Amino acid sequence: MERPTRIGLTLKGVVLVLVVAAVAYPLLGVIGTSFASQTDIVKSTGLVLWPEHPTLDAYRTIFTGGVVTRALLVSVGITVVGTAVSVLVTIGMAYGLSRRDVTGSRFILMTALVTMLFNAGIIPNFLLIKGLGLYDTYAALVMPTLVSAFNLVVLRSFFMNLPEELYDAARVDGAGDFRILVRVVLPLSKAVLAVISLFYAVTYWNAFFNALLYLDDAMKWPLPMVLRTYVLQGQGLTSSSVGEAVAPQQAVQMAVLVVAVVPILLVYPFLQRFFTKGVLTGAIKG
Repeated sequence: MERPTRIGLTLKGVVLVLVVAAVAYPLLGVIGTSFASQTDIVKSTGLVLWPEHPTLDAYRTIFTGGVVTRALLVSVGITVVGTAVSVLVTIGMAYGLSRRDVTGSRFILMTALVTMLFNAGIIPNFLLIKGLGLYDTYAALVMPTLVSAFNLVVLRSFFMNLPEELYDAARVDGAGDFRILVRVVLPLSKAVLAVISLFYAVTYWNAFFNALLYLDDAMKWPLPMVLRTYVLQGQGLTSSSVGEAVAPQQAVQMAVLVVAVVPILLVYPFLQRFFTKGVLTGAIKG
């Protein structure tokens, strides 16, 4: 392999700086604007990178009336419960499909893979949810996305890559399939489990379309629905919903956006080191 040239290293550095700037500028602008006063916003005529008169009025506004607080609690609950249930179901399916002696495993795997290419559509899904009695319930936010075919394939491939001697040794010691899964397989799968857990968590945290379709009661809205209502549609946090607004509307919108983004930003660095190992190891063998 040739050593990188000085020009090549310089170009890579320039590209990296440009990419970081393209990501950091809007993020810092959103955070800065959320702390900005009316004077700062009028002066900047846009996003405020560094507010001259920082204030927490926007955050007091969104947390005073309860709309954002309630939506935040709903999103946390849906994310935690949904991620836990999805990971457990995916583990069970992946382990069963990774065993070659399971009857019908090929058909079940193909059925799961078909969902990556085709879906029934909005109206049939809506009728199914309503027919199952899940309409306007939190279960409607979890059940339609309970298992991801991509995560299933990655985890199944990882289980298949484990040495068969481990399974044989456990069976010689008298362990059944459940004990083998809990005591042998899962302790060796921490990296890939961390990756698919983050994938599921991000999916549940950011999902608003299921809430838009299946939740009729605004009191049950998760945070992405509140974000869509108050930021994308431009509706204000009025006194009828969360108390008297004491901050500029643009600052309030950016504060809601910060509240929606920060939790994932805090979790991601702790799991980022598992990404390469977890995904690539689970995708070597199919």
